[in-house]
Amino acid sequence: MKVILLRDKGRHLSLNFSRQRLAVLSGLLATALFIGGIYTAHYLAADRIDAEVVAQWRAKLAAQRDEVSALERKSQAQSVAVGRQLAEMQARLLRMEALGAHMTDAADLESEEFDFDTVPAQGGPVQGNQRTLAWHELSTELLVLSDQIKRRERELSILDEVLVNEDMHSASQVRGRPVTWGWLSSPYGKRVDPITGKTAWHSGVDFAGRDGSDVIAVASGVVTYAGERYGYGKLVEISHADGLVTRYAHHKTLSVSTGDVVKKGEAIGTMGSTGRSTGPHVHFEVLKNGRTVDPAAYVSRRS
Repeated sequence: MKVILLRDKGRHLSLNFSRQRLAVLSGLLATALFIGGIYTAHYLAADRIDAEVVAQWRAKLAAQRDEVSALERKSQAQSVAVGRQLAEMQARLLRMEALGAHMTDAADLESEEFDFDTVPAQGGPVQGNQRTLAWHELSTELLVLSDQIKRRERELSILDEVLVNEDMHSASQVRGRPVTWGWLSSPYGKRVDPITGKTAWHSGVDFAGRDGSDVIAVASGVVTYAGERYGYGKLVEISHADGLVTRYAHHKTLSVSTGDVVKKGEAIGTMGSTGRSTGPHVHFEVLKNGRTVDPAAYVSRRS
């Protein structure tokens, strides 16, 4: 075979190929094309594999990011729940401290022995290996502690209510002297009247003392009368539980009015000599269901 290659300015180059040489060249060309195709296919396949691997890793990373976000949300929710639980426990502890302090005062206990404002002293040697509590263990401990605090709070509330009821019952009991300073100057019953000199019935007891000194209620109750009354002068009458009424007469001044609620030991007036009286004193009466009784039994009771 003859191949003519044209060049510029009319020149040309002639090549003569034999059949054998042409076959060799064709074989070489085919081989080169085959090898080039293999390499091209390999690189295309490699690019496709790399793209698939990258896509898979991206999907895994996205899934891991979602898991991390979910864990963060769960951790935040757990932290909020624990925070609320701790706040509730702190509030209950404050109430328990207040109840404990109130009960200590009400029961007249030693404040040093029952000091609810200080942390209890603790200690001791370490036994075994120490480790940090796991989250589920911490949650369990907090739940147990919260239940214990609730139970103790209920128990303290019941005890406080019992003490309050006992204190109210004690305060409503008629007992003690109606004066802060003074002495018994006339008993209950028959006596010689200090003004007429004749025998007469004395419906109460008299406590003489210093003019203007305090007259106090011997029990908690409601003032049913406060004002002038014939023979009694300035009078205070207090109604108590169990059908009892106490009267305090001959005041110099009154500190209460009708309808007032008074506590045991509260000053209701000052000692004077108003009404039928020979000097500063308190005429003290006790009425049971509307009838006077000897106040001595109530006065002699220990407060």
